[in-house]
Amino acid sequence: MKNFEFYAPTRVIFGKDSEKQIGTIIKNQNCKKVLVHFGGSSAKKSGLLDKIFESLKEAEIDYVSLGGVVPNPRLSKVYEGINLCKKEKVDFILAVGGGSVIDSAKAIGYGIANECDVWDIYSKKVIPTGCLPVGAVLTIAAAGSEMSNSSVITNEEGWLKRGCNSEYARCKFAIMNPELTYTLPKYQTASGATDILMHTMERYFTKEQSMEITDRISEGLMRTVIHNIKILMKNPKDYNARAEVMWAGSLSHNDLTGCGSVGDWSCHQLEHELGGMFDVAHGAGLAAVWGSWARYVYKSNISRFVQFSVNVMGITNDFYNPEKVALEGIEAMESFYHSIDMPISIKELGVNLTDDQIDDLAYKCSFKDTRTIGEFQKLNMEDMKKIYIMAR
Repeated sequence: MKNFEFYAPTRVIFGKDSEKQIGTIIKNQNCKKVLVHFGGSSAKKSGLLDKIFESLKEAEIDYVSLGGVVPNPRLSKVYEGINLCKKEKVDFILAVGGGSVIDSAKAIGYGIANECDVWDIYSKKVIPTGCLPVGAVLTIAAAGSEMSNSSVITNEEGWLKRGCNSEYARCKFAIMNPELTYTLPKYQTASGATDILMHTMERYFTKEQSMEITDRISEGLMRTVIHNIKILMKNPKDYNARAEVMWAGSLSHNDLTGCGSVGDWSCHQLEHELGGMFDVAHGAGLAAVWGSWARYVYKSNISRFVQFSVNVMGITNDFYNPEKVALEGIEAMESFYHSIDMPISIKELGVNLTDDQIDDLAYKCSFKDTRTIGEFQKLNMEDMKKIYIMAR
C-alpha cells in the first residue's frame, strides 16, 4: 500500500430542491459579485437559471452571466469569461451544469488569479498559485469535477485537449439535486455513467498492492453504477437510481477510490486526443478505447483483471485458467457498454480513422514523442498507435 493524502474540502448539499438554497450559500462566501456560468439552452428552458437568478436577487447578491459552454469546453470561452470577470470585478464563479461547465469555470478562475496566459497553465508551462472561488449546481452525473481537483480544456488552435490538477480549483460547494438530471437524453446519461466507471477503473487497475478497503469501495461503486444505469435506461425519472449515480460520480473522482494506489489514466489520455480532434462525448470515447487498452495491457497484471472480472462483472473464477477469466471480464464490460448504447470501437463513435490520423493522435498524446502514459503498463508513442489501431 502506497502512502497517500486524502483531501475532500467541498461542501455537498444533496437532495430535492437543494438548488433553492443557492442565494444563502453564496452569501456565506462573502463575495460581492458572481459570474453565473452555464452551457446551452437546457438550463434556461428548465427554469433552473431563473430560480438561481431569483435566489441571488433575494440574497441581494449582484451577478452577471455567461453561457455557451459546450462539451469539451473551449479555451475561447474561457478567455471570454476571464475578460468579463475582470471587467465586472467578479469575485466568485457559480457553475451551473456538468463537468464541462465546471471545468470552464475553474479555468476562468485560474485566469483571474494568475498573471499569465491561462493556456500556459494547461500546457504545463506555469504552475497555478491560486484560483478564483468556484461553486457548482450539478445538472449531470458524469465528470465528478464538482469534487475533484481537475479540469480539462480544449484549445481550438491545434485542437489540443489538456488538463490541470490543482487543489486551488476544488469547488467550495456542490449542490446536487438528482431531479435536475431527469430530462437528460439517454445517450448523455449513459455517457456520464461510463465516465464515472472509468474514473474508478483508472484508479482500480494498478500494479501496486492496493488497500483492501479501497478495492471494496471501488468495486461496490462500479456495481452500483452498472445496476442503476440499467434502471435509468428504462425509467429516466427513477429518483433513487439518479441519486445513486449522481453520488457515485462525485465519489469516483474525489480520490476516495484511489487511496493507497497509483492510478493509470492511459484511457483518459488516449481519449483526450480523440475528443480534441473529433469532439466526441468524453464517456463514449472512453468506452470506445477501453477494451483495446485492456487487451493490450492485461498480461502486466492478470490477477487484477481476474479480480475485476469476478468481483465487478460476476464472472465465475477459474483458478486453472486466469487468462480466460480476465478476457471474459473485458468482454462482459464491453457487452455492458453495448447494452446502454455505448460504443466499444472508434468506428462506433462515427469516426473512421486513417493511418495519418492515428499517427497524429499518438504524436499529440505522447507530447511529440517526449512522454509515456500509464502506470499499469508504460505506453510509448508506438504503443499508443497500436491501441488506436486495435480500437478503430
